[in-house]
Amino acid sequence: MHYDPRTDDRPLPYDPFKSCTVPRPIGWLSTISSDGIANLAPFSQWQNLTFDPPLVMFAANGYADGRRKDTVVNAETSGWFVWNMATWDLREAVNRSAQDFDPEVDEFEHAGVSKAACIDAPGPRVAESPCHFECRYLSTQRFPGKSNVGTVDVVFGEVARIHVRDDIVTADGKIDILKIKPIARMGYYDYTVVDNLFEMKIPGSEHAAAGLEGRAGN
Repeated sequence: MHYDPRTDDRPLPYDPFKSCTVPRPIGWLSTISSDGIANLAPFSQWQNLTFDPPLVMFAANGYADGRRKDTVVNAETSGWFVWNMATWDLREAVNRSAQDFDPEVDEFEHAGVSKAACIDAPGPRVAESPCHFECRYLSTQRFPGKSNVGTVDVVFGEVARIHVRDDIVTADGKIDILKIKPIARMGYYDYTVVDNLFEMKIPGSEHAAAGLEGRAGN
């Protein structure tokens, strides 16, 4: 089976595109508006770009009426956004924060999570989340789509501060992923959870190892 998604009718009842690029990390992002209202929303198109310095991106599709997502607007106006790790224990809160709300609604309250103060970013972070990135806004690249919903804002940021809760660090200094159980986005309405892992080191590549282990730079 094959088809051209630009021109052909889809041969399946559900679009396979998002179910092929899986699992996708969840960008559970908190921001604050110019009126001081906290915003919290998950984005399934989130990723690290590089590590030295650490850069990240997230992509936010528009609303059907042409409005841009509050997270994008807030990041641009405040100069900051905060990534909060989405975990198995927080899955229901993540899902509640995915609803569409008016800009004056505080999604922290609707999701039932607590606010913790950031050090650099003006907005709050999710207190119950075990890891956070305070991200300084860099730029937005807007790609027009065939519809308002298909139009996407790709937002880039630099990680200016990393928070890691002490109790999820192992004795040898690694993050205990199996204890945290991060969740990730699949296609359709599906999610997955990280509850197992395996290690494979690249043979004979010291350059790659430095990057993978985060030993480059400071």
